Amino acid sequence: MKSTWRWTSGTAVGLLTQPALAEYGYNLQQPASQVAHDVFQLHNLIMLVCAGIFVVVFGAMFYALIKHRKSAGHPAAHFHENTTVEIIWTVIPFIILMGMAYPAAKVVIDMKDTSNPDLTIKVTGYQWKWGYDYLNEDISFYSTLATPRAQITGAAPKGENYLLEVDEPVVVPVGKRVRMLITANDVLHAWWVPALGAKQDAIPGFIRDIWFKADAVGTYRGQCVELCGKDHGFMPIVVEVVSQADYEAWVAGKKSAAKRAEADNTREFSVAELVERGQKVYESNCAACHQADGKGLAGSFPAISGSKVATGPIADHIALVLNGRPGTAMAAFAKQLSDADIAAVVTYQRNAWDNKTGDRVQPADIASARGGAKVAAASAAQ
Repeated sequence: MKSTWRWTSGTAVGLLTQPALAEYGYNLQQPASQVAHDVFQLHNLIMLVCAGIFVVVFGAMFYALIKHRKSAGHPAAHFHENTTVEIIWTVIPFIILMGMAYPAAKVVIDMKDTSNPDLTIKVTGYQWKWGYDYLNEDISFYSTLATPRAQITGAAPKGENYLLEVDEPVVVPVGKRVRMLITANDVLHAWWVPALGAKQDAIPGFIRDIWFKADAVGTYRGQCVELCGKDHGFMPIVVEVVSQADYEAWVAGKKSAAKRAEADNTREFSVAELVERGQKVYESNCAACHQADGKGLAGSFPAISGSKVATGPIADHIALVLNGRPGTAMAAFAKQLSDADIAAVVTYQRNAWDNKTGDRVQPADIASARGGAKVAAASAAQ
């Protein structure tokens, strides 16, 4: 009995201490901004108040149950409309609520103050990735899940950052006030990085904003926290906080890469080059629905392998990728992908799996489809 008590008390003490909570992921993340620090302190304050109320209320209840139990022979007291009691149970909760509301309102007002930013980034949620536009730097990119499919399907061991790693992280300078303008392209999403104290719903047709100022260089991870469809759990967020010098170098690198990507839109590719590039584009943008083997999901997402679109007229295939299919989950990629990327993914789809068409689509073909009269969405069913 004594050993059982020691084990129980030791376990309780261990779980209630900070290191144990952090180790098992039961506590909030370590704050990395002033807003996150304020949220953390507010959480602790409210928890203490709630714990105090719990102890007082349940202590009084159990005291009354034991002290005035029937077996002790204590006669029950009968009273109604006691003015003193009614004043006490009205005034005390009011004071407690006001004491909790004041610091909470102060933190919320600070979170909503997005004035005087050093950097503004527009965030757009898509099924299932994030788009980022640096409004001060003329930089745009998409950020998608980078966890290998083999880990997701269980064919390989899970990595350290399983489902919390992306191909293109958000990069911001340390100590700078960053304003995020958040919206969505299709359904509701929510952008959340807990260590930075930044969370906001992404709503189609609306732009909402938040801000943060990271205290230290580092990598901070978050996720979409609004149920947004089949792959809701597959659209993580990664924010890389770097020094001002490293940030300027990153901006220069992104602008150079944009120029190279622009040059790709005017060159001729071999079939092998297109297929290699198209496979990467497919895995980042198409595999979530149509699956890595191109066989889709019966009843939800059509197969591409052996489909009439991928083996039929090339113009219809290009039109479907550019414009999507209204009323279905097939998104329009005209604004999301470059001419070279669309040419590559169409070529890949027409030569992968059972689709041995031997077709080759060049960036000029995509530019032509964009530049002419809008290509009608393909009517052929996949």
